[in-house]
Amino acid sequence: MSVKNPVPGTDGKKYVPFDQRTGESSVVFFTRDLSEKGMKKMFDRVGGVLKGKVAVKLHTGEAEGPNIIPRPWVKELFESRLPDATIIETNTYYEGSRYTTEAHRKTLEINGWTFCPVDITDEFGVAALPVKGGKWFDEIHVGKTMLNYDSLLTLTHFKGHVRGGFGGSNKNIGIGCADGRIGKKEIHTTPGEGMWSIGDEEFMERMTESTKATTDFFAPHVCYINTMRNMSVSCDCEGPEAEPVVTPDIGILASLDILAVDNACVDLIYSLPGGGGKAMIERMISRHSMRQLSYMKELGMGNDRYTLIDIDNSDAVITAAEAVKDIAPEWKPDRYNTFWGRNRNK
Repeated sequence: MSVKNPVPGTDGKKYVPFDQRTGESSVVFFTRDLSEKGMKKMFDRVGGVLKGKVAVKLHTGEAEGPNIIPRPWVKELFESRLPDATIIETNTYYEGSRYTTEAHRKTLEINGWTFCPVDITDEFGVAALPVKGGKWFDEIHVGKTMLNYDSLLTLTHFKGHVRGGFGGSNKNIGIGCADGRIGKKEIHTTPGEGMWSIGDEEFMERMTESTKATTDFFAPHVCYINTMRNMSVSCDCEGPEAEPVVTPDIGILASLDILAVDNACVDLIYSLPGGGGKAMIERMISRHSMRQLSYMKELGMGNDRYTLIDIDNSDAVITAAEAVKDIAPEWKPDRYNTFWGRNRNK
């Protein structure tokens, strides 16, 4: 049962350094290789848990959005590792280029997602999944056809987010698998109030409970890959209106633990030399997004301690600071591999 008159947590603006965390550790793999090859290497470390009919949840983006994961990378992953997999998406809660299924299909074509099946899972209705141990929900609504799959690869572009502070695997699933009319409304809106009336810690908790329902459904056949590239403080939902990228590219991370992989990404941002993470840190703290991490831990979704494995260097164990120590403070964004840049490739 959900808690009667639940009260949100209050720690959303508190970043907890790694050495102040307690509990068990999980494994997170790391590579600096931001390419098709790097993505395949990450998949090979965690993809063994996938079986049967595989769904791949990724953010396909608003029309002409510049920052999403490059289509050629995903195409190569599908062709070489996941020939029978399907991308899954849902329609949006806001009115935009993915608000209706018809518009969404056109946007998928514009953005180049034409090399594999894409299932807009709420096209034909919704399904309710139980939320175990939630205080806001007993159940959350997701796209109906998501339940047709046996496994889930969560392929995430880690970036900022106007409501969530940061968008990692938790946001990709919690918002991205909730259907566009009921599930997303349950997360964002207090009945009788404004569309975006829920914010701060309460929003983080609702989103996380939605994620838990989906990960519980797929467990143990679920894994997570986070790509830290073209990290605007804006979400890919904002398309070409996203804020300019000022945060350095870092690499790709993968894990079987959703909390560990998202927490590792946050740690890498905090560890960037020369104030390179300043914009993202401000966005994360101002939106109370650390509550995503602490609430995932409270719900037993994973560990906030982890062993970071550098696969570029013989699987050496490194710290977040060691992973980013060679990133120059004067870094400038390189758009060469973006869809709308010089190397446009559908």
